[in-house]
Amino acid sequence: MKPIQSNFGLIDDKKVDLYTLKNANGMVVKITNYGATITSIQIPNKKGDLVEIACGFDTLDGYFSDDYKENAPYFGSTVGRYCSQIKDANFTLNGKQYQLEKNCGPNNLHGGTVGFDKRLWSLDSTNENLVKLTLISKDLEEGFPGNVSVSVTFSLTENNELTINYYAFTDADTPLSLTNHTYFNLSGFSTSIENHTAQVFTNKRLKLDNTGAATGEIVDVSNDVDDLRNPKKIADAHNAMNDGFEHFYVFDNTGETVTKVATVANENEQLSLDVFTTEPCMLLYTGKYTANNLKRENGLKYGKYRGFCCETHRYPNGPNIKNSPKSITKAGENFKSTTVFKFSF
Repeated sequence: MKPIQSNFGLIDDKKVDLYTLKNANGMVVKITNYGATITSIQIPNKKGDLVEIACGFDTLDGYFSDDYKENAPYFGSTVGRYCSQIKDANFTLNGKQYQLEKNCGPNNLHGGTVGFDKRLWSLDSTNENLVKLTLISKDLEEGFPGNVSVSVTFSLTENNELTINYYAFTDADTPLSLTNHTYFNLSGFSTSIENHTAQVFTNKRLKLDNTGAATGEIVDVSNDVDDLRNPKKIADAHNAMNDGFEHFYVFDNTGETVTKVATVANENEQLSLDVFTTEPCMLLYTGKYTANNLKRENGLKYGKYRGFCCETHRYPNGPNIKNSPKSITKAGENFKSTTVFKFSF
């Protein structure tokens, strides 16, 4: 089914679009070209009624409310040039130091003040259950070197797979790490995600310093509370850690093979999410900082532990970590990345 295009509002007198993807099983995914953002994912329940399982808004205004801007949860957005935190908001590349915006304490977060999530992307093409959006990021935009041409393609298959393909080309060596920041609640927000079970297929994660930046040290979590190689109820892990997850798990897939890295299921396992990616890292985030006053226009409540993220990407703080895989895309090289969210219901 070809995507349905509709009006989502205006930004600086420029029209913002919404694209609706549907498959034969009744699954619906909505994407806006503002921030290349997934605004909604709906799954049919046993009665055939659509159930919302993603944090987002039904109007553009929702992304500009004071409450949303103050909390800045990045619901559903495409994040770049470099996602997660870069230590001290600077890095050295080819002997030159680059200074970035300090928008997360002393560090740079998610590409800076006006990252890819706050840009208006252009429509390249739509096809059968596919939307491709493009963006030009100019040299020294937010402090990053190189002119970068970026595309992100969202496709919805008849196997209930939401595939996200990223592609970029740069004319100068530059840090690149793109991800999607969708928050999922597989209960349809009827409960918190603490009732979900999580499984992540690795025993390794990155160590963070006291500012939240990765140090480059890889920690073996075997038999620890955050060892999720066997499915574990998120509430049990939260209680044992006395905290929520903000864990960067590390995988061995440094090539281009799409590999299964995680599975999350709701408490009765009527809905599960498998995550596949080409990326060497995934942030499992359980929304511990999400503000409780955020809600969809229809009253659907978000908030702490009401949504989880599986953000696949390069190492956080990669430009400052020696031998961090694929953190720098060189001039003339192609950046490629694929992530698949497969739903079973």
